Amino acid sequence: MSKTILITGCSSGIGKALALEAKQQGYRVFATARKEADLAALQQLGLETIRLEMTNPDSVKQAVLQLQQQAGRLDILVNNAGFGAIGPVLDAGAKGLRQQFEVNVFAVMDLTQACLPLLLQNKGLIVNIGSVSGVLTTPFAGVYCASKAALHSLSDALRMELAPLGVRVLTVQPGAIDTGFASRAKQEAEQLLKPDSLWWPMREGVMLRANASQNQPTSAASFAKSLVLELNKADCSGVVGIGHGAFTLPLLARLLPQKWLDKVLSRKFKLSR
Repeated sequence: MSKTILITGCSSGIGKALALEAKQQGYRVFATARKEADLAALQQLGLETIRLEMTNPDSVKQAVLQLQQQAGRLDILVNNAGFGAIGPVLDAGAKGLRQQFEVNVFAVMDLTQACLPLLLQNKGLIVNIGSVSGVLTTPFAGVYCASKAALHSLSDALRMELAPLGVRVLTVQPGAIDTGFASRAKQEAEQLLKPDSLWWPMREGVMLRANASQNQPTSAASFAKSLVLELNKADCSGVVGIGHGAFTLPLLARLLPQKWLDKVLSRKFKLSR
């Protein structure tokens, strides 16, 4: 029997590429998205779909119920859906921080909790898509970096807590992936950064950070192939980096003295005086 995989955030980017690759590799794939048009497009590609609004508890409950009715099992849950808030931390404020954590952290935990009974039945696998940004914090992405760092920590705890129950946890830390993240991040930054901001004179650096994910990015299709290879391993768990910069950037964060790292990043994103 083929394994059943539920993937969130499949309207584009990593989620869509992973859904297609997993289907090609013989998985029974349930791809989720919020919008009906995106679901219809996924269905045209031969994918089974479930409508899911991650931050809506009723939608989460209905999605898991639909999965149970249609498949009766879940072997792999991939928590991929999320977004990246770009801009100065204090311009985002507590409201921006809550919005970022609501999607990238709280919603992930809610869905994981809702899926746990199905995962326990088949000694399943939880895959949390984090980011290299959760390891190396940069200016003008502090809110996003914080959300991914929180997700990494929660994943570490879950990996140990669920091991006695037979459920494995894999944290994926993508580097630069060609997903359209940069264009969305630029839009987020433009909405957040106003002329009355203290950082308005430094807006060039903000836009540089928004475009940073497009620095020689790995294609989403290539990322998906690498990740499915990991999923196929019997002992799949732990932490894995995939994509351009997924190894070098965390290495820099570990090896460089903090003062040096601050100088390098400040210079890169036009914060040097």
